Amino acid sequence: MDEARRGGEAQRGSRSSEVKGSAWGGVDLGGTKIEAVVVDAVGRPLGNARHPTPGDAGPKDVVRAIFDALEDASRSAGLAPRRLAGVGVGAPGSVDIQMGTLARVSNVGKGWTEPYPLAGALSDLVRGPVVLGNDVQVAVTAEYRLGAGTPYRSVLGVWWGTGVGGGLVLDGVPWRGRGAAGEIGHVVVNPGGSRCGCGRRGCMEAYAGRGCLEHKVRKAVRRGEKTMLFEWMRKKDRTRLTSSIWKKALDERDVVATRLIDNAVLMLGVGIASAINILDVDAVILGGGLGTRLGIEYADRIYEAMRPHVFVPERQPPVVLAQLGELSGAIGAALLAEPPLH
Repeated sequence: MDEARRGGEAQRGSRSSEVKGSAWGGVDLGGTKIEAVVVDAVGRPLGNARHPTPGDAGPKDVVRAIFDALEDASRSAGLAPRRLAGVGVGAPGSVDIQMGTLARVSNVGKGWTEPYPLAGALSDLVRGPVVLGNDVQVAVTAEYRLGAGTPYRSVLGVWWGTGVGGGLVLDGVPWRGRGAAGEIGHVVVNPGGSRCGCGRRGCMEAYAGRGCLEHKVRKAVRRGEKTMLFEWMRKKDRTRLTSSIWKKALDERDVVATRLIDNAVLMLGVGIASAINILDVDAVILGGGLGTRLGIEYADRIYEAMRPHVFVPERQPPVVLAQLGELSGAIGAALLAEPPLH
């Protein structure tokens, strides 16, 4: 890909070669988990691993956790991290691809606002090139090349998880604007409304992002409302309300969970429809932890929630589920580090 940092000649077609240059690492850095994958020259996973994201750690500890996840993914592929041709990292927040820095990460770590040289710090550990990209943009690019987006020329990706991220491919070209294109989670759906993790009010993420949803659950409990969400969290030995816990709560018809997710779907419909009215893309790809966990039923519900707000309803684009599942972000990150196919 044009935006990737290139390096080395790839030995293609061998799934299990031990020769450096035949495999690339990819990391999807999320608010609750770090997903690492090792892929071959055509993006096929050779091994993967998932580690929890350090909840209250600083950037240095997060980089170490990324390396640990890469080590496990590499072992499952029969390699060592230092035998990878390159590593890509998809991360939330403000990514400077040229400088290799990451800043303003509201859902990862503690107090991570200033630019941190993540690419350089991780490169020192893996002893190879590292390139950064926006987490959702790389996931959408992977779906466009290898998954749900392959039938279309232009797509909007909406990644519904700890936050709500977005990514764009327009007429076959990943579109980043000046670096912040696709940030659909920060489309305002209710001026002066709920406080978002970004510090502003009324963003779509403030109503649909899992981090903000958890905050709303805690407020509901303080008001005396009853929910099993935190009981299931303790039983699963989790420190946060993960996507699987939300899914269980919906399946069990937990009143608080159902009300909040119903409202999240409405707000997603408003925000996505507004983006469609501007971009008129061929399809919306729904991914992310909550998106993939809740599945096609909720993709259909979001489609219906969009309908009242789409300017040309007879040409409303479909909402399709990401096909690469929770590995899409990590695979997309690995594609950043691969040299182009010839």
